[in-house]
Amino acid sequence: MERTTPPTPAPLRICAVKFLNARPLFRGLVQQPPLNEAGEPLFEVTTALPSDCAQQLRDGACDVALVPVAAYLDNPEWEVVPGVAIGCQGSVETVVLVSEVPLEKIERIHLDDASRSSSLMLRVLLQEDGQAVQWCDAPHGEGSARVRGADAALVIGDAAFGLRSEFAHVYDLGDLWFERTGLPFVFAFWAARPGALTPAHVSALQHTRDRSLEKYAEAIAREYREQKVASGLAALDENHYANYLRKTIRYGLETHQREGLAEFLSRASRLRAGREVVSDDVHEDVIHVQFAGVEAPARLVAARARTQRLNVDEILDRAAAGERIDLAEGIYLYEHADTMALGLAADARRKALHPEGVVSYIVDRNVNYTNVCVTRCKFCNFFVPPGSRQSYVLPREVLAEKFRETEALGGIQILLQGGLNPDLKLAYYEDLFRWTKENFSLRLHALSPTEILHIAQIEGLSVRAVLQRLMAAGMDSLPGGGAEILDDEIRNRISPFKNSTEEWLEVMRQAHLLGMKSTATMVFGFQETSEHILLHFDRIRSLQDETGGFTAFITWPFQADGTRLKLRDDTSPFRYLRMQALARLYLDNVPNLQVSWPTLGPEIGEIALRFGANDFGSVMIEENVVSQAGATFMLTANEIERHIRQAGFTPKRRHMDYTWIEPAMAPTARRGPTGMSAPA
Repeated sequence: MERTTPPTPAPLRICAVKFLNARPLFRGLVQQPPLNEAGEPLFEVTTALPSDCAQQLRDGACDVALVPVAAYLDNPEWEVVPGVAIGCQGSVETVVLVSEVPLEKIERIHLDDASRSSSLMLRVLLQEDGQAVQWCDAPHGEGSARVRGADAALVIGDAAFGLRSEFAHVYDLGDLWFERTGLPFVFAFWAARPGALTPAHVSALQHTRDRSLEKYAEAIAREYREQKVASGLAALDENHYANYLRKTIRYGLETHQREGLAEFLSRASRLRAGREVVSDDVHEDVIHVQFAGVEAPARLVAARARTQRLNVDEILDRAAAGERIDLAEGIYLYEHADTMALGLAADARRKALHPEGVVSYIVDRNVNYTNVCVTRCKFCNFFVPPGSRQSYVLPREVLAEKFRETEALGGIQILLQGGLNPDLKLAYYEDLFRWTKENFSLRLHALSPTEILHIAQIEGLSVRAVLQRLMAAGMDSLPGGGAEILDDEIRNRISPFKNSTEEWLEVMRQAHLLGMKSTATMVFGFQETSEHILLHFDRIRSLQDETGGFTAFITWPFQADGTRLKLRDDTSPFRYLRMQALARLYLDNVPNLQVSWPTLGPEIGEIALRFGANDFGSVMIEENVVSQAGATFMLTANEIERHIRQAGFTPKRRHMDYTWIEPAMAPTARRGPTGMSAPA
């Protein structure tokens, strides 16, 4: 039978917004159309008003559209292109409320009928203030003509240019949102019907944004002005439009933009449900964006192709002897190796790396300085949203009491972490760190890559600059929190508003290059595959090859009790032991592995010491995050040492960098006032 070549799929029908600020997102699709393997365009482009774009996607008249984010509240099945959006951080210029009277005296507002996100954002802001007004629609571009007396108008898009000089009161909604929340605002993003976008489409839309901003911004601004002049319309200077595209509008959908998006969707959904915009209900059903998949790394594709020609025993022998195994071999071991065989190989590797028979531990305290967080991760039971009556930022007197007690109990370090609180700026952390160092002998194992990114984006500084200032203020090392699974497919599903894999790795890279040590972590139980797990290991190992800055690796299972993430996955001790053994074999350049007894219990911790681990972790005088998701095990220093001895090892206390504390620095323990061990 003659083989027939399958037909080339037709180009995706894409509907883009016709406003100036949207042109960098589709100019390249028209100017230099991305092509499929057959040399045909990936997209067929048309333009419309924002509300019409959403309606066309809803009606099936297009496959992909640049839609107002508010439209997502009614269409959560849409898939969103990661990394690309139209937003602002502060003033946006083209979304304004114009009026003859001050905001508090406005009685009726004419809403531009081309807008959904801007209208909903204004409703959210006024409801939060308790201000009641009448609402009515106005045709796009005609709202400003209806302003008189106590009647105001919301004007969006190109019609808003130049209005600041025409009205007594002009309120930029970007400014109002930023003043209220401290977060960026996202107005629109690319959305598609489920299954329409392939990784090639996603990549093309991302690259088009980058190429258009790099090559076409000035040309877009010039052409836009020329079109207005040719139509007999008033126009601003060409440089004004170019600066608007390059500086005012933010075209990313990265960590900080996702935080703002999460906050808006949460407040908007509460408003529509008739609830308070700022709520204490931390278990509300938040809209979580479904991001379209990106292309699998080439090395993963190649690795999977090799797994048919491998042998478990041969790989285990080489790994136990200290030889490096590659991605394909790691995947094959995860899927085919016997658990006891993995454990024996990992134990042999542990003996070679740590022949002295010592298992270390540290006495420190987890202090969660704030519970306010804007990312609303599905798996977190700890956070409350900004404005919640349950929110806190620990005052100095409370911190001082915790720090003094830690020193009295023999603690040498504070693990300081919290939520992403938009009210806390870099100066807060600098002052806190300096105060800690001036008053206590404790080392600061502080923040996480996620918190560092949050601070950097709030301040408009580089990650490196933020780390340098924190180090100067007294930060000693960086915990590995916020890693979960270092693969964006998983991250987009469980924490779509959090930082990406590459952002997490880049923070660690910059910390290591500055001479700061850190730990690496992994949380499993999110329905991840063997590929996700091994790519996580591989990314840690690759960065360690580059910088050598990781002192230890820690993995533990997801604790689901009471969280909004309802998953059915294997988080058993059996799977944990396999995971840890494989980590010891694959992470050949990370010197230490820590057991996770707080989530599984000390008896499993003992067994894990024979599955590649050489550290029993922390006494943890205090812990508030995983304990709120079901982990309840707590141990004193004496109890930790007993479990280490029962496993056949000699216990020793250590610093974060895994240098040991000599016995003279760790005196005989007595029972302290909180039930933990205290020095005699």
